[in-house]
Amino acid sequence: MPEVNVTEVESADQLNEFIKFPYRLYAGDNNFVPPLILERKEFFDKKQNPFYHTALTRMFLAHREGKLVGRIATCISYRHNEYHNEQTGFFGFLDTIDNKDVAHSLLKVAMIELKKAGMDRMRGPMNFTTNHECGFLIEGFDSPPMVMMSYNYPYQAKLAEDFGLKKVMDLLAYKLPTTHVTSDRVSRVVTRQSERLNIKIRTLDMNNFLQEVRMIKGIYNSAWAHNWGFIPMNEAEFDHMAKNLKQIIDPDIVIIAEMEGKPAGFALALPNINQALIRLKGRLFPTGLIKLLWHTKIRNKVDQCRLLTFGVVPEYRKRAIDMMLYMECHKRCLEKGYKWGELSWILETNDGMRHGVEQMQAKVYKRYRVLEMPL
Repeated sequence: MPEVNVTEVESADQLNEFIKFPYRLYAGDNNFVPPLILERKEFFDKKQNPFYHTALTRMFLAHREGKLVGRIATCISYRHNEYHNEQTGFFGFLDTIDNKDVAHSLLKVAMIELKKAGMDRMRGPMNFTTNHECGFLIEGFDSPPMVMMSYNYPYQAKLAEDFGLKKVMDLLAYKLPTTHVTSDRVSRVVTRQSERLNIKIRTLDMNNFLQEVRMIKGIYNSAWAHNWGFIPMNEAEFDHMAKNLKQIIDPDIVIIAEMEGKPAGFALALPNINQALIRLKGRLFPTGLIKLLWHTKIRNKVDQCRLLTFGVVPEYRKRAIDMMLYMECHKRCLEKGYKWGELSWILETNDGMRHGVEQMQAKVYKRYRVLEMPL
């Protein structure tokens, strides 16, 4: 068999190869959504992206007979390891041809590099942490991924499992029906609770965007504090993410709950911009910007949305605030003309959240898997 040569990304040209490899790998796959090349370059820019202030990342390319055949990245998140008291290293951005030698060569390099850095386990795929895209798609290959969700060929997870990685967690994506399906009994209970506790439900105030971002960050870091794999985001990271999301956000489907004048929870849904990006092939120029405007502003074909993140502050739980947020978000999405929505991702072990979304007749339609191995 031809030898697989793995080299580290050290130059701008190599980074360009790393970014563009998936465009060639998935060429002809109608469900692949090419990320904007400009956005990917900004993401990997260690001067612009504050994520790199608290993480060490490395990227690698695999060539065989002079042809690029795969890529992988490693990440040591100091915030993750400090927060969870672990020595976990992550791998991500694993894309290869359907070849065991190529995939295993890349995973072996990642394993060696993380072990040399003192890590005692390798987990992934994470691009680069749970605050980014993560997990191998293992069910639901019949449709494109939603905004900010990962995608891969079916063989990719199998190649990683053949290397010795084992399942550590599944992440679930639920599909919510277009019609309101909450039972009358649940609706009555939620309405009574809202009135009795004087809970105010409102949408995002874009005129006070920065203040709203600070408030949502507080809820997010509090609500998710004990979730598996969670890493609290600092102010710089959260502001950076919010700045990027501001370009595509629909404030009418960002729902905030307040109780006694204090923030109690929020639900952040996003228009599925992937419906437009899938037509751009990664480029805004020369015609991509026109296409983007056509499919969003001019002729609004973005008729799907994703409930990206959701949380209720611990002290306000068990008051039906979660159902209030679900119901309000669902109602407003329908009013805005969104035909259906995805709720993702939800940990397979999060029984409380799963129960809530399943009460609205949501069904699992995609499954993502995170793998792990000791080093």
